[in-house]
Amino acid sequence: GFNDVTSPSGTYYQIWSGSAPTINYGSDGLAKFDQVVASAKAHGLRLIITLTNNWSDYGGMDVYVTQILGSSYHDLFYTDQSVIQAFKNYVAVWINRYRNEPTILAWELANEPRCRGSTGITSGNCTTATITQWVKDISAYIKSLDSCRLVSIGDEGFGLPGDGTYPYTYAEGVDFPTNLAISTIDFGTAHLYPYAWGETSDPTGWGSSWITYHVAVQQQLNKPVILEEFGVPSGQLATYTTWLSTVVSSGMSGDLIWQAGSNLSNGASWNDGYAIYPGDATYTLLTQHAAALKARG
Repeated sequence: GFNDVTSPSGTYYQIWSGSAPTINYGSDGLAKFDQVVASAKAHGLRLIITLTNNWSDYGGMDVYVTQILGSSYHDLFYTDQSVIQAFKNYVAVWINRYRNEPTILAWELANEPRCRGSTGITSGNCTTATITQWVKDISAYIKSLDSCRLVSIGDEGFGLPGDGTYPYTYAEGVDFPTNLAISTIDFGTAHLYPYAWGETSDPTGWGSSWITYHVAVQQQLNKPVILEEFGVPSGQLATYTTWLSTVVSSGMSGDLIWQAGSNLSNGASWNDGYAIYPGDATYTLLTQHAAALKARG
């Protein structure tokens, strides 16, 4: 649910001219997303709509900060009132458009919010309290517009009791249990990329522990937690077999794959190193796992 640009290019939802954003309702904007919703409905799927990106892909938070404030401090996205209002304006467009659409399961605040973005440049003032306050504000605003949809944060699940390795720390400004406890957050998300996070000595075992530690918070707060993204660049079948078994046995509420590939008429869809395509053994594993989750009830 995000794609911010400063000049027309392909599909985009919001275009910026100086500090003034304009929503693109056209066939290369929200009208195209209408097609996504229609396809999901036709296939019996429900969508979680993520409303901005921590990273520079497809614009994201830094576009707001750069265009409105002329700043490179990523964390001002969470604290500057003019930026917050611009984001709320954008959120309202999506909610007003799809408020009565049952295909939308949930609104998600951001993809992987952190104090630091793609450039790593911050004001130096961002802490867990910064992001927690932002989560409270934006999630309450969403609930004021749409009390029927679930709301999630979209964070990676950093900052919780565990083995003390980097992802368990609060270094990125995320406090998973505190944020999940916010009354206007309905379910928690965790991502799992051990290689990207420097956990390479036993990525499979480390990942299973990551799942179980998040389930402990799920049980403590009595709120669902899903493994929203996960991936390893090699050895997927063996690693995913273990991780998905842990999801089922631990009682984690569910999981989603990054990323699902497709075999199109003009070739395979884009692969960032994690894609899984129909016909391979890992794809078969995922279909079996989906059946196991449904059987668990």
